[in-house]
Amino acid sequence: MPMYVVGHKIPDSDSICGAIALAYLKNQIDEPAVATRLGDVSPETAFILDRFGFEAPALKESYAGEEVYIVDHSELTQAPDDISDATIVGIVDHHKLGDLTTSTPLECWIRPVGCSNTVIKMMYDFYQVEIPANIAGIMLCAILSDTVIFKSPTCTTADIRCVEALAEIAGIEDFKALGMEMFKVKSAVDGTPARDLVMRDFKDFNMNDNLVGIGQLEVTDLSVFDNIKADLEADIAKLKEEGNRHSVILLLTDIMKEGSEILVVSDDASIIEKAYGKSLTDGKVWLDGVLSRKKQVVPPLQDAFA
Repeated sequence: MPMYVVGHKIPDSDSICGAIALAYLKNQIDEPAVATRLGDVSPETAFILDRFGFEAPALKESYAGEEVYIVDHSELTQAPDDISDATIVGIVDHHKLGDLTTSTPLECWIRPVGCSNTVIKMMYDFYQVEIPANIAGIMLCAILSDTVIFKSPTCTTADIRCVEALAEIAGIEDFKALGMEMFKVKSAVDGTPARDLVMRDFKDFNMNDNLVGIGQLEVTDLSVFDNIKADLEADIAKLKEEGNRHSVILLLTDIMKEGSEILVVSDDASIIEKAYGKSLTDGKVWLDGVLSRKKQVVPPLQDAFA
């Protein structure tokens, strides 16, 4: 039986591309693996897969009795619902260590870099496995996405060097231009229902026994939200009540201005204000220089809840 390689719920490009890249690597070292996903692919991910000739991994939501290799997280809230009935054989990630636990030893590749695909590139180097051009392409796109084309504070020298090496393998001369194409796809929000936008890149976190949902929309110009911001605010309020969450935060990130406006609904907004040292006005505030949910949004919020 093969292991299943899967990312988190509401998968982003790192999660999907990482599952494909890691499954290929595992198969090359005689460890049978199948890439799967826990949700629909985003428009950006669809663009990447189409650009390099891939189909999306199969949708698989139940893993009871299976061997599972987790990609791009180690959080129980982001894992398959029946993960406690599966055997976790490995984790590759670049986030904080979450609350997934195992009853057997496992392989862990966790590094403080900007993207899981950077870690997977390190795994290819370790096992001395050649990366096909099309897999190199999706890996570098995932890194460009997660690091906001190297603008994010999570970006490291390792991420940049991996992109440069992967671009050479994939035959891409101007990878930054490719990155901007991806973000233009992300910025196309016209005609998309508010719920689809809110859930496009959304993660739940357990913060001192409080469920907190944090979504992020990265665009090249915040003006694309001018006519729909009220709809987004109304939808995150509904989402909070539907999921019995303490708080829901939606980051509207402008990658050109390098900052985020956050929209907030909360049982106690003072916790959010304490986390970021800013007062909310009508449930929102601009956070200059904030691009990364992983490094700049989650850690101070967890500290505030603690």
